[in-house]
Amino acid sequence: MNNINTSTNILITGAAGFIGSCMASFLNSKGYKNIYLVDDFGVEIKRKNWEAIQRINIIERYNLFNWLTKEKPTINFIIHLGARTDTTEFNYEVHRELNYNYSIHVWQYAVQNNIPFVYASSAATYGDGSLGYEDTHEIIQKLQPLNPYGVSKNEFDKWAVKQTVHPPSWAGLKFFNVYGPNEYHKGRMASVIWHSFNQIKNNGVVKLFKSHKDGFEDGKQLRDFIYVKDVVLVIFWMMNCMLTNQWNKTKNGLFNLGTGKARTFEDLVKATFSGLDLPSKIEFIDMPEDIRDKYQYFTEANMQKLYDAGYANTFYTLEEGVTDYVKNYLTNLKIY
Repeated sequence: MNNINTSTNILITGAAGFIGSCMASFLNSKGYKNIYLVDDFGVEIKRKNWEAIQRINIIERYNLFNWLTKEKPTINFIIHLGARTDTTEFNYEVHRELNYNYSIHVWQYAVQNNIPFVYASSAATYGDGSLGYEDTHEIIQKLQPLNPYGVSKNEFDKWAVKQTVHPPSWAGLKFFNVYGPNEYHKGRMASVIWHSFNQIKNNGVVKLFKSHKDGFEDGKQLRDFIYVKDVVLVIFWMMNCMLTNQWNKTKNGLFNLGTGKARTFEDLVKATFSGLDLPSKIEFIDMPEDIRDKYQYFTEANMQKLYDAGYANTFYTLEEGVTDYVKNYLTNLKIY
């Protein structure tokens, strides 16, 4: 990978959140300090995620576009990770404003200023998976996400691929089940590993949802779990390609970002116990009714498109990622 100049100016939205703060910290570790952090910085529980990040400035999310107009900063790359990610928030207008309208404004700024642009989409766009997990542009018109969050992400994907005027280089990343450090503030929406770790520490047992669908045993629901360290590596690779003219326009578009290997929640919990050097103890409970009919029982990213674009790194296995997360972060609540 031909690393770009470390004086590159990078704007990251969602920079106080889980993936955004990991991205900024990773860039710091590679020598990139010219970073603009955008988020709602009044959320105290997120402070530890971003306070140590070396940056040029922090900008409140609601003030971003006024700030850009007034300050006219030089920005060389945009990583748009900011979103309302709560899949249990059923007021679509909340998601429409933060995930659709806001993203359009960021995209348009990138277009007007000729800035390469990577943004976060989601595997939630695939709904129940009945149409598969192919990251083609043709399928997105047919997808039926199961919740307003997924709808808002799919609506922006549909909007983006229709545009005839777009950033010089761009990619939308359909994140599958991302886990790792800096998700400590997410509460109910944190990964099963985070919840499992806390249940083990508090009670010595992990409670998993029973299956409410034929063909899936309890604990055998399957997801494509991807470690956040792999996510930031992919984005960093894309940034390098886009800023060193290794990304031609034929690559612009949507990409799945998982490992390509679905694993069960039971596997994940066993890996969490293993990371703590403890035997597994699992109990099964009924799934809350408010999410029962909107639950994905199987997700698995088809990763061929990313590989065809030139990405050559291997991904953490579930056991490798969970062990690193548990031993090096969760046990002492370390920030990435």
